[in-house]
Amino acid sequence: MTSYEKPDFWSTKAQKEDYPARSVYKLKEIDEKFIFFKSAPQTTNNSMEQSNRAGLRVLDLGAAPGSWSLYVLRHYKTGSLFLAAADFLPLSRHFDPFKGENFFFVQGDFTGDPVRKELTQRGPYGAIISDAAPATTGSRMVDTLRSTALAEEALSYAESCLAPGGNLAIKVFQGRDTAELLKHLRERFRSAKSFKPAACRSSSFETYLLGLGKSEKRE
Repeated sequence: MTSYEKPDFWSTKAQKEDYPARSVYKLKEIDEKFIFFKSAPQTTNNSMEQSNRAGLRVLDLGAAPGSWSLYVLRHYKTGSLFLAAADFLPLSRHFDPFKGENFFFVQGDFTGDPVRKELTQRGPYGAIISDAAPATTGSRMVDTLRSTALAEEALSYAESCLAPGGNLAIKVFQGRDTAELLKHLRERFRSAKSFKPAACRSSSFETYLLGLGKSEKRE
């Protein structure tokens, strides 16, 4: 059994609190430390909803098995919450919150045009989150490049369907392009930083890039 397969404190805690994966505590720390969701703007989608009432709208890219989506649904479930999510893999569907009018999930490639259309037309969003990671090869260079590509896709979503003042949190494997991604965020958000939550494994080279307060569109 590898160290990644052995239950650690965070994995055991996730099981006890009925989350599908330990990654929930990474988002929880980001949320609590940076007031991530409470500071996100309230938005509405006039074209697809019967109600035009503004509320928290969240997009979760690379959502499976569902810990980040489940955290949002459990902590911010009000009549005005809307959460959209996408992943190649299915969610752990035994969790009751993964249903209802305030939740939309599409199983497919969020980097492809069909899924992108489904997600963007349900925006704008006040927050976009992505814990997406590539299938690892064992080559840090290859894995980092693939992770960067996913992060760039999340940034593209932020450009097109994150509301002004909105917040972005994306996972990336640290490498030579991480600084460039952070620079990109600093040009488009009032505040941007790299943050590694306590629940990240000590051996992991993942980190999270945060963009807080998307700037108004530049002329």
